[in-house]
Amino acid sequence: MATSLYDLSVPTFLQTVSAVSAFLDRTARHCSETGADPDDFVHARLIDDMAPFHFQIEALAHHSVWGLEAVKNGVFAPPALVGPIPFTDLQTMIAQAETALEAFTPDEVNGWAAKDVDFQIGPRRLAFTSETFILSFSLPNFHFHAVTAYDILRTRGVPLGKRDYEGRLRTRPA
Repeated sequence: MATSLYDLSVPTFLQTVSAVSAFLDRTARHCSETGADPDDFVHARLIDDMAPFHFQIEALAHHSVWGLEAVKNGVFAPPALVGPIPFTDLQTMIAQAETALEAFTPDEVNGWAAKDVDFQIGPRRLAFTSETFILSFSLPNFHFHAVTAYDILRTRGVPLGKRDYEGRLRTRPA
């Protein structure tokens, strides 16, 4: 059986977006239990020259939902970044991304297979097909920002483990 564009994208994005939603919830509980302020995470970074936590959350939402919108429209033009917002708004952003991803249907996404997708970076234009855009640009960026958000929380003492990052695995029935 062939793997469809939908299979490559939507369930993969949903698995990680759901995991991120859960580890943001765990962070909020951790803060409640320890008296920490979850808004202190908004500006946290792994290292000075890396983007802060809020950017990681925004970028993973963009690379999932807006990655699929790029495939649909043939052009990657993500929305402007929101910037630092309260931790609860970051949770809302992820919940909205999850809802948007769940709204994509297999027929809809598979209908975009083999389309051209253009991405303009300054004077440089990158030309993709829908599949190569998802596999070589959108998914790698998406996972980079998800794992960076996870790592920021871990380095700040939030009790997360690998299974928290993996989320719900898509196993076959036994």
